[in-house]
Amino acid sequence: MTETGPIVVFANFLSDLAVDLDEGQILTTWAQQAPRKAWLLRPGDVFVTPVPLSPEFLRYVYDLTGVPPESVAVVEVPPAGAVPLARAVREAGLVEHVRALAGDRGAALLPTALDASAIAFARDIGIAVHPYPTVDAAEVALRMTMLLNTKTGFRETAGQLGMRLPAGRMCRRPEVERVARELLREHERVVVKPDRSAGGHGMRFVSRDDLRGEASLLLDTVGGPEGLWVVEECLDVGESVSVQMEVAASGVHALFSGAMRTVQGSFTGYASPLPPSGAHVADVLEEWGTSLGRHLADHGYVGPFGLDALVDTAGLAYASESNIRRTATTTPYAMVTRLTAGSAAPPPAWSVAKGRTRSPMDFDGALARLRASRLAFDPDRGEGVVLYADAPPDGRSWRYAVIARSAGDVEEQEAALAEVLGFEGG
Repeated sequence: MTETGPIVVFANFLSDLAVDLDEGQILTTWAQQAPRKAWLLRPGDVFVTPVPLSPEFLRYVYDLTGVPPESVAVVEVPPAGAVPLARAVREAGLVEHVRALAGDRGAALLPTALDASAIAFARDIGIAVHPYPTVDAAEVALRMTMLLNTKTGFRETAGQLGMRLPAGRMCRRPEVERVARELLREHERVVVKPDRSAGGHGMRFVSRDDLRGEASLLLDTVGGPEGLWVVEECLDVGESVSVQMEVAASGVHALFSGAMRTVQGSFTGYASPLPPSGAHVADVLEEWGTSLGRHLADHGYVGPFGLDALVDTAGLAYASESNIRRTATTTPYAMVTRLTAGSAAPPPAWSVAKGRTRSPMDFDGALARLRASRLAFDPDRGEGVVLYADAPPDGRSWRYAVIARSAGDVEEQEAALAEVLGFEGG
């Protein structure tokens, strides 16, 4: 972000952009990642968060970013259940407080998800929505944003834009089992995906054996009784990859690409840049991403987005979904770029992941272990481990980033980290 005006960082993980608000538990779990948005803060900014941040974590962030603690405001919104963050702010009586903090300094709201409630909140406090010039301009982009965060909307649009897609069909929930059986006549396995889902939530992998005879297909409740679903062939996947792009006034730009770490289709981590095994698809990803970005721009969208793809064992890339929002890697990338800005070396390799410790610890305890082992991020060296999302509620499920000169160095530091913090299976 290069703007000089203050930003109201609005961590609205509780949003209907990607998943129905009925999926309260998964949304509440995702909201625990809100502290990572602290890495975006600059002097004069305001942070509206649905979960509290520990003083130790905030001190750590401010030390590494050089932001004076007294120059920013953190507004912790009390829990209000599975409701949009804007509503929780209203129910807590904090709207006027946020408006006063934003002031008349040309501030703009930076939501994690561009949804209707965030746009309405920006209007309530009288500021624009970053990076749009006005709230009205942001609202124009909302229809396409909502559409392309669905599996059916992406599949239809990607097909029109000429992307290679897995064989598949779109249908309503009551038709999913029939469609799956029909596709299983041609494919060994299929993947069944609810229309509005993120991080693999509600996804099922189904084989011919699973539906043999009278066996029925049990689906997650996500989407309701008539919700849309996508049923696709299950590819023999060699790599799950993505490219992160940005639509700006100067055009559509590729920011970074990398390999996703997944377990049964669920996102567990990310490593950038693409490994040698996936480097041959980088040009394809960027071509597809540029095409999608131009389509978004034609419909008023400005800002970051991600395009995910699967690379089969034969080396062919298949587009799988788009995420028209700030994704799980957008803020870590901004953090990495910021922390290494003074380095004269080439862009670093980096990864984000989660490890589960054998015993719980607090933030200072975990950080002390990193520092004692010389694994903690060192600004002078421009590499090391960053505890980028605060201490987890259980004291054990730690999210971390590793920044290093090469992918090999990242792997070495991750292996050392697993030993130092005592990760299960490490």
